Amino acid sequence: MGKRLFLFILTNILVMTTIVIAWTLITTYTGISGSFENGGPGLGINYGSLMVFSILVGFIGSFFSLAISRWVAKKMMKVKVLDPNGQLTAYERAVVEKVHRLSRAAGLVHMPQVGIYPSAEVNAFATGPSKKRSLVAVSAGLLNSMDDNAVEGVIAHEVAHVSNGDMVTMTLLQGVVNTFVVFFSRIAAILVSRLVRSEMQMIVRFAAIIIFQILFSILGSLVVSAYSRYREYHADRGGADLAGRDKMAHALRSLKTYADRAKVNDLTDDAAIQTMKINGKGGMMKLFSSHPDLDERIKRLEQR
Repeated sequence: MGKRLFLFILTNILVMTTIVIAWTLITTYTGISGSFENGGPGLGINYGSLMVFSILVGFIGSFFSLAISRWVAKKMMKVKVLDPNGQLTAYERAVVEKVHRLSRAAGLVHMPQVGIYPSAEVNAFATGPSKKRSLVAVSAGLLNSMDDNAVEGVIAHEVAHVSNGDMVTMTLLQGVVNTFVVFFSRIAAILVSRLVRSEMQMIVRFAAIIIFQILFSILGSLVVSAYSRYREYHADRGGADLAGRDKMAHALRSLKTYADRAKVNDLTDDAAIQTMKINGKGGMMKLFSSHPDLDERIKRLEQR
């Protein structure tokens, strides 16, 4: 889910920034009032209009990001989509059959697209705007590093994300976060622009909006990441229901073994083991991790 979350948040920030830049340029060069200032008491800001604008931009950004999430993932990760009716190697067909079998067990009516992407990292992800238009992709590194039972456990985990509708719930949460990001970045930009001469206010406000929006988006990602970690435990349980607890636990232990071996070999900066997607981080970076610590995931799974 971490790969999917990273792409989703990145796309979301770019979409929101584009919308805000376009709005600022339109209001600047057409004379349409877009400052949300009314000269009233207090800070002189029309909070009602600003909130409506923020909600529109926030949810348009998040739902547009959701709509193109599968396409973006396939392009950025160079995913090879496997056609179940096409010419596949035995290796590829085994992956398709696992995804389809587990998807049927999860009650999915429409089978996800299945893909493999060329990366040495040990990872998999699920994405897509709906259960009908989902994608489950695994890395070549995962397939080459794990045994059959571990691969099935990982795939079951990703299918559980699709079955749980995690992308839609994540989109709704991101829409709320976006709303507050736009709202407070506009207020902050207005206040900052009032500190400079009138002839500089437009330029300063434009720059401040972009800077504050990016800054607040990063802070907002703490909330989204925390929710993502919470959903990972649910996907682990869902994966255990689909593939069996032993296979799910074996998959997590295999990931842990791989991560530990990488640390021992001092390979933690190598692209092959950038495990934000499958393993939690320590220290402050733990707050930005989309996944909980693997030891904690294993512990919770064994206690269920």
